[in-house]
Amino acid sequence: MSFDQIAWFPLCAGLTAVGLVLGFLAFRRRGAAAGLRVAAWSLIPIAAYLTGALPAAWKVGTAVVGFFTGLVFSPTVWAGVAVAGLSAVLFLVSGVLRRRRGGAAEGAPEGRTPKQTPKQAAPGAAAPTKPNRRPLPQKPAAPAADDDLADIEEILKRRGIS
Repeated sequence: MSFDQIAWFPLCAGLTAVGLVLGFLAFRRRGAAAGLRVAAWSLIPIAAYLTGALPAAWKVGTAVVGFFTGLVFSPTVWAGVAVAGLSAVLFLVSGVLRRRRGGAAEGAPEGRTPKQTPKQAAPGAAAPTKPNRRPLPQKPAAPAADDDLADIEEILKRRGIS
């Protein structure tokens, strides 16, 4: 059936009339907000007819339906979908393998992976030493700032909780 074979004005006017009747019923049963919303939706078919948007909507609808029917009934398209799926699986697997191996670092010398230490890279060579550093002084534990907390700690110690 083509676009020109359908009597669009009676169809759109009928849909709008039925929608307005349903909008009136919704207005009486559920209130003004529901009735106005149904009325707004029911005006869309006649607005599409009057603005000339129906031919464009018809073309979009037939294109979408044609695409999906061609997709479902075409073995060539299914082969393309299978190849696209295989491609996606290969991308995912390569990402997992890359994360597991650590990936190649940019600017890393050839033959040396990022996980190798300099000792592993050059056997027999002396490993660089770390400079001797004095340990940082530790801060003494701060006394309880509040007498209430000290009391609570004492009660807990007496009960054997801490």
